[in-house]
Amino acid sequence: MKWKEMSCHFFFVTMLDYSIEILLAFSETFSEKDGAFLKWLMENGFPELAALSSAIRGSMEAQDWLIKNKYPHFAALDGAIDQQADAYAWLYKYKHDFLIVFANAVNEKTEAINWLKNNELEIFILLAFKIRNFRNNQTYDYHKFHF
Repeated sequence: MKWKEMSCHFFFVTMLDYSIEILLAFSETFSEKDGAFLKWLMENGFPELAALSSAIRGSMEAQDWLIKNKYPHFAALDGAIDQQADAYAWLYKYKHDFLIVFANAVNEKTEAINWLKNNELEIFILLAFKIRNFRNNQTYDYHKFHF
């Protein structure tokens, strides 16, 4: 991903804009086996969260979809979760501070987890745990992931 070349000239939906119920549905995409929550997100107006889940789970097609459909910040979040310095720099440049904190929480940075807790954003601690647990126990087969 060429984060430095990607500009940011439009309004973004942020993770903080979603209701707790939608975030819980998103969190379930990392533990389900049948894809029901992923399908629900797609069919109920949240294709960007379905794509983000798919990107985090290894789909390059989903990451491309995020960029083409004006969600580059979610594509950068996926990169930051993978600890890509350019993705972190892009998020910083375009002032997506919360996504930096969230990526750090996924990567078990104590300061980020404490910040979420102190700001009563426990749902994001749960999300970080679910994503981290999925990624730590996943053997990637990029042929299986289709958005």
